Amino acid sequence: MLAHLNDVLLPAQKGHYAVGLFNTTDTDMLQAAIQAAEQLRSPIIIGTAEVLLPYGDLPLIAPSVIAAAQRASVPVVVHYDHGLTFERCVQALRLGFTSVMFDGSAASPQENVEQTREIVRIAHALGATVEGEIGHVGEAAGGDAAQDAYTTPQQAVDFIRATGVDALAVAIGTAHGVYKHKPKLDIGRLQAIRAAVNTPLVLHGGSGLSDDDFRRTIQEGIAKVNIFTDLCLAGAEAMRQGIQAGLSYLEIRNKKVEAICRAVSEKIALFGSAGKA
Repeated sequence: MLAHLNDVLLPAQKGHYAVGLFNTTDTDMLQAAIQAAEQLRSPIIIGTAEVLLPYGDLPLIAPSVIAAAQRASVPVVVHYDHGLTFERCVQALRLGFTSVMFDGSAASPQENVEQTREIVRIAHALGATVEGEIGHVGEAAGGDAAQDAYTTPQQAVDFIRATGVDALAVAIGTAHGVYKHKPKLDIGRLQAIRAAVNTPLVLHGGSGLSDDDFRRTIQEGIAKVNIFTDLCLAGAEAMRQGIQAGLSYLEIRNKKVEAICRAVSEKIALFGSAGKA
């Protein structure tokens, strides 16, 4: 069933578990993610991100993602992740996405607030929800984010009051992509932010963290975790094995779906959302 961020994140925050966002650039990944959520009776967030559009055009994939969410037997949020432009966020909303993340973290703080507030106004008018970001989550391939880019509790409070976002992505030491070194998470900072705000908090750059990292951040207030790289790695390994085994294209495709489904299932169980739908 089609859902919004508030439908799944507010119960998660109250129940001290997290709901995973799994970006799905094609129907293979989409099938795998929905299948895992239904098998484990978990709410789930699926979608795509602006940087992933070269691998799955938004008007092409949106109808399939939304249709899959509507027919699913568990709550499914269709989320546009890391929207970098106003135009693309609006396009996603017009195509039927129930949630968008506007990422203005690279702009000045004032511009980030102004642009995010406008996206919130439009999305809420359409019955959709919005995630914003304050601070900056770095790229693992180029080194983790500097501590001066981390989110502070006061920044979180001010940003939420000024924009009205439904969820907030915070920078506490994670990074996007494959980690070269073990990330150093600032759990004390997360605790302080959680104590200062009531809005559900989001952890980006989740692929590659240890199970203990996930458990600790969720315990300290994270309600949404973004996962993509781990799904790609699982799918790529299944394809490699299938090619080595001489399987046909369709057989390899099914092996890929099975591998991604397992990867999603592992994260759902780890995040504690199994049985919450």
